[in-house]
Amino acid sequence: MLVGLISDTHGYVNARILDAFEGVQAILHAGDVGSSTVLERLRCLASVSAVRGNMDSRHDTASLPTHLDLRLEGCRIHLVHRLEDARPGPDTDVVVFGHTHRPAVERRDRVLYVNPGTAAARGFREEATVALLRVEGGRPHAEVVALGAVGPPRRGP
Repeated sequence: MLVGLISDTHGYVNARILDAFEGVQAILHAGDVGSSTVLERLRCLASVSAVRGNMDSRHDTASLPTHLDLRLEGCRIHLVHRLEDARPGPDTDVVVFGHTHRPAVERRDRVLYVNPGTAAARGFREEATVALLRVEGGRPHAEVVALGAVGPPRRGP
């Protein structure tokens, strides 16, 4: 199963996301959505699960939950905006978080931690990124995808 991971869109949907998420079966948004329009556009690609970020209280996304625990293809995923607010269970395989705008893929003991970075780098100094989570046989693997301005998206760690 291929899952698109995204965070910190701040109301903006970068057109490059559509290319990067080609073929995903689900999308997880780790908060600071900025507008329900973002979720509606993402739902054109796949089913979407999202949590509320610290900036969402001022938007129509304020009713999103702060945490979500999901099971995809036998993989247990904890979705939260700020890592310091994470409450993964003892059987969690992946923690997906955002907030820092810095992409990261890191394994700590048996848990994979993934921050897809910010998908709305316009107005920020950061490069726009998302991530892809591949779940095969219940085992998760993730990679960051840079949303470059020219040419196809670059994939890599």
